[in-house]
Amino acid sequence: MDRVQAMQVFLRVVDSRSFVRAADTLGLPPSSVTGIIKRLEKHLQVRLLNRSTRNLSLTPEGEQYFHRCREILDLIADTESSLQGPAERPQGKLRVDVPGGIAHALILPQLAQFQQRYPDVYLMIGVNDRQVDLIQEGVDCVIRTGNLHDSTLVARRLGALRWVTCAAPSYLEEQGIPKELVDLARHRAVHYFSSTTRRGSELHFSEDGDSVTVAVAGTVAVNETGLYIELGLDGTGLMQLAEILVADQLGTGALIEVLADKRPAPVPVSLLYPHQRFLSPAMRAFSDWTAQLFANAGQEV
Repeated sequence: MDRVQAMQVFLRVVDSRSFVRAADTLGLPPSSVTGIIKRLEKHLQVRLLNRSTRNLSLTPEGEQYFHRCREILDLIADTESSLQGPAERPQGKLRVDVPGGIAHALILPQLAQFQQRYPDVYLMIGVNDRQVDLIQEGVDCVIRTGNLHDSTLVARRLGALRWVTCAAPSYLEEQGIPKELVDLARHRAVHYFSSTTRRGSELHFSEDGDSVTVAVAGTVAVNETGLYIELGLDGTGLMQLAEILVADQLGTGALIEVLADKRPAPVPVSLLYPHQRFLSPAMRAFSDWTAQLFANAGQEV
């Protein structure tokens, strides 16, 4: 029995809370995963998992073994990583998940640079704005915006996005330019909703050092960044989004910023990955490269 592989399979089963999901993320048949765990328990002469048709939980011995396995595998990964010389190139498959706006405005335009620098890293990039379960979906790391609440993940701060409120010239000619927050009562906005919030009508500002939320009327709500921007360019209403997403349009005058003196506080951007003490070389390369992208784009850390 390959005990290192058995430990890896055991950790994935516990993290996934399912033999089937663990098998999917490991690329193994479910029967192989079940067999490995059974042989491991026979070798250790203890039951590691309590199994039922609906639930999977650790026994006291299993919980102790789980934490020790995590330490051992982290140490192995760190030892192997430390032996790689400067000329050793990161390699392997890395599955990442990125919000649509950041993907299109920052990651994808510079992807050729990453591929040139790290030709042996195979990137699988998922693009969406929903919350991803890294363990169950087999994702190595995600980029998320906003304040973090998931204490089970390790976070690296990449930067912060400056948000702007803007609209097309045609809309402002029709409705006028708002100078104060009270002016928003006679305006409309393009609403944005996501899987985590349905309060798409709210715009956020900072006034006299305080955070202020204003509900603005509207006639349409979308959950995709590209469509959100297109509606704003068409004169549908005010938009509020990261400056980096519409920098070109602001530069050409296709969009005009309003209430610039009341910009909300920058929104933090972080890279998150499952708890472990050491990053793989591929993930470290992607993390460092992405942080540099934010720095080059002038998004403050």
